[in-house]
Amino acid sequence: MIPGAQLPTVRIGRQGARRWRSLHPWVFRDDVLDDGAAHPGAVVRVADDAGRALGVAFWSGTSKIALRAIARDERIPDERLWAERVGSALARRGEHAPRSARRVLFGESDGVPGLVADLYGAHLVLQVLTAGAQAIAGTIADALAAHLPVESVLLRNDPSVRTLEGLPREVRQLRGTTPEAIPIDEEGVTFVVDPWRGQKTGAFLDQRENRIAAGALSRGRVLDAFAYQAGFGLHAAARADEVVVLDASADALARARENAARNGRSNLSFVEGNAFDDLRERERRGERFDVVMLDPPAFAKSRGDLPAARRGYKELNIRGMRLLAPDGLLITSSCSYNLREPEFEEVLREAAADARREMVVLARRGQAADHPVLLGFPESRYLKCFVLRSAGSPR
Repeated sequence: MIPGAQLPTVRIGRQGARRWRSLHPWVFRDDVLDDGAAHPGAVVRVADDAGRALGVAFWSGTSKIALRAIARDERIPDERLWAERVGSALARRGEHAPRSARRVLFGESDGVPGLVADLYGAHLVLQVLTAGAQAIAGTIADALAAHLPVESVLLRNDPSVRTLEGLPREVRQLRGTTPEAIPIDEEGVTFVVDPWRGQKTGAFLDQRENRIAAGALSRGRVLDAFAYQAGFGLHAAARADEVVVLDASADALARARENAARNGRSNLSFVEGNAFDDLRERERRGERFDVVMLDPPAFAKSRGDLPAARRGYKELNIRGMRLLAPDGLLITSSCSYNLREPEFEEVLREAAADARREMVVLARRGQAADHPVLLGFPESRYLKCFVLRSAGSPR
């Protein structure tokens, strides 16, 4: 093992050291006492204010997150370490992990900070969010290819967060040829994923288990709002009489129609529009649904967004609850990490009071199992999904 003393040393204050010792993988810039003249993306030795070694991390010169932990000892990460991390991540997911589409690396939760990797069939899509992760992307791709049937590797490096690291936003082929359309199977429902232009790396894999559960609960008339490519709606269509698919994007709805045709489903209708306006108008007309599914984008990107986000989530869920038929189901999600589950539940309680609907909690759900939650890293638990049942008619 090469001693960590050969690395630049970044000293952190007492609060940062407490955070590090609590096994949180991030240290913020305000907690840095001395950056050791490290360059962006460098592997650095982390020390407390007394100079005691704490471990090694990736250094960011521009982001609010200054350090992302790699190890709690002083070894310098090499190809062997990253291969071990990849092997452990795949082993944790086990032989029963979904084969058609799955997340194979989830950043800090899998010990590979700043990098996520999704596999669609035999096509690997990496998303590299930090300068440190950028330096190991090729190594990680090699390690994954040693375990998985990888025909191509695409770098889907277009999230806005990369600008905080001084990195370009780009989508680039790393190896092979990644198709523009990849069919995947999700418990009998077929979707077509666009890894080049679709949301995230092409699909919302974190909602997979919630879509399957929602489909099993569906019946009668269903509304799928913020539908994207009708993931929830297509699972519902197997048991529902009618599914209304609502989204603001014409492109997303075009792909949703293609997915419906691919699955031989003719009981879906497609509506392009703003969900807040559409739900309000349906309420005005007195429409009712047996199941309402709400999967909006993150309304709270930061803590400062929370007041407006709470108002948005409350308004949306009031509308959803008022559209429910007696004993109807509301399946509602939030992917805003900054709105924690207790806060989201409080928003839903307030919405139920304003909607004058008694709601029973049937389930509290989260992200798919291949998006593991690291106990010392609450930021890794970001997706909340509540299944609520209306206890009778509006009061």
